[in-house]
Amino acid sequence: MNEDLQRYNCQIALPGFGEEAQQLLQQARVLVVGAGGLGCPAAQYLTSTGIGTLGIADFDQVSVSNLHRQVLYTPADEGKNKAEVACTRLQAQNPGIKLVPHTTKITSDNVMDVISNYDIILDGTDNFETRYLLNDACVLAGKSLVYGAIYQFEGQVAVWNVSNAKGANSPNYRDLFPEVDATQIPNCTEGGVIPTLAGIIGCMQANEVIKYLTRTGDLLAGKVLIFDAQSMQSRIFKIGSVTKTHIRRLKATITIPTINADELKKRILLDDTVELIDVRTLQEREAYDIGGTHIPLDEVEEYLAYFTSPNTKVLYCSSGKRSDEAVKLILKMIPDADVFSLEGGLEEYKVD
Repeated sequence: MNEDLQRYNCQIALPGFGEEAQQLLQQARVLVVGAGGLGCPAAQYLTSTGIGTLGIADFDQVSVSNLHRQVLYTPADEGKNKAEVACTRLQAQNPGIKLVPHTTKITSDNVMDVISNYDIILDGTDNFETRYLLNDACVLAGKSLVYGAIYQFEGQVAVWNVSNAKGANSPNYRDLFPEVDATQIPNCTEGGVIPTLAGIIGCMQANEVIKYLTRTGDLLAGKVLIFDAQSMQSRIFKIGSVTKTHIRRLKATITIPTINADELKKRILLDDTVELIDVRTLQEREAYDIGGTHIPLDEVEEYLAYFTSPNTKVLYCSSGKRSDEAVKLILKMIPDADVFSLEGGLEEYKVD
């Protein structure tokens, strides 16, 4: 038996699928942005299904604290680039497809070039700036985007910007959330997430990609699926058949100044004008901190005057994500503020 037929025989045997659908998959080019909790399971199943070219975009490094839901990695991968490790593992899983790692951070400067080589994009990101950037870029490029999000026990899945027979496009992320204040929404580090939920939602995203490419099934276009991992119940909300947004350009990505743990330790020893700001919750701070002033992320806007002083402020949290959001907020209000986010957060800051 032909090796491809052997590998893909069970899906080729599906009613209405056949070799024609398999060929569509083998000719397809799919980009997974974010090789984390959602991207790992999605990429695994897209690889096993036989997507011809699979791009994996992630500039971040493997962290032990994320291994409970990022199932492509092991403790031995700590500190390595996620996209490179993921591509190596996935290539071993299916040598017959092409894996392309993208290790540079996706910004407004490069996003159009990165997505231009792909047929459909899967959003596995965990921050709002990149989520909006991908959404807007896909609308401008005329590409569909498979959205997924998880928090605690609940997940969401949708397919944005799908063209219909009349040339109109289905709703996109901005139809559902025109703007989101990220400082008001806890992330997985703060609020937690059940790891199996990442697998469930990531697989649902991969399923939508397969349906889109093979033109089978009913896409989640103009709809959002909400899944509750505790009750194992899901519901689908319809948000309309045609987009009502008008996206004409990309918003520039704000470059967030960061400082790594080693640099910070040296600066603290040599420069007494460096101030530490803890943006975590009070409960987290009471458990452990490395000093400095406590200004929780959701209160940063109330203390903007504090960041106008000439002293260098280094903001920190558990992983660096909340401090990134805080620095971004400060720089929007005070563009010349001398502020940095601690890269990798307390996970990378090990006291000797």
